Amino acid sequence: MPIYATVFVFMATSPRNPPKPGPGPLYCPNCAEEVTDPLICGDCSAVICRKCGTPLESPDELGIG
Repeated sequence: MPIYATVFVFMATSPRNPPKPGPGPLYCPNCAEEVTDPLICGDCSAVICRKCGTPLESPDELGIG
């Protein structure tokens, strides 16, 4: 005599603690400007420019000055 069971599992629709960009300004080397509202990839947590999709850098990584 077989026994059956139904199990319901609800997955989260958004991460509980979404990653935040590091402190300080971020710079887009492609747009050549500071980005104040970056986009964060949900899969790999990369911080990218909303306009062009280029990964953002902090000004100290650019070697300017």
